[in-house]
Amino acid sequence: QVQLVESGGGLVETGGSLRLSCAASGSIYSINAMGWYRQAPGSQREWVATIYSGGSTSYADSVKGRFTISRDNAKNTVYLKMNSLKPEDTAVYYCNLKNYRNGGVSYEYWGQGTQVTVSS
Repeated sequence: QVQLVESGGGLVETGGSLRLSCAASGSIYSINAMGWYRQAPGSQREWVATIYSGGSTSYADSVKGRFTISRDNAKNTVYLKMNSLKPEDTAVYYCNLKNYRNGGVSYEYWGQGTQVTVSS
């Protein structure tokens, strides 16, 4: 049983910055991955970034060089620092946790989502 609580969304002008936070609690396995997804109105949910328990990261091409994902293992919290924001970044952002056992995903959890709006 895992709970994910997101914060940090809001309204920002083009070129501005925001930092999203996601605090996890419950049965978090030692081997896990935490990531961010987003969904704009009328669009499918898309993957944004992932950080693994070992510290490695991966990014979607659309955000490379602008977004940075990080985690604080002591607080079980993952962050997404977003710079040089564009109107096309406007979406609901969702936090995701995957617990791994025997080399595969055993359980997956989602946060409630937080709205990010970039004005033009």
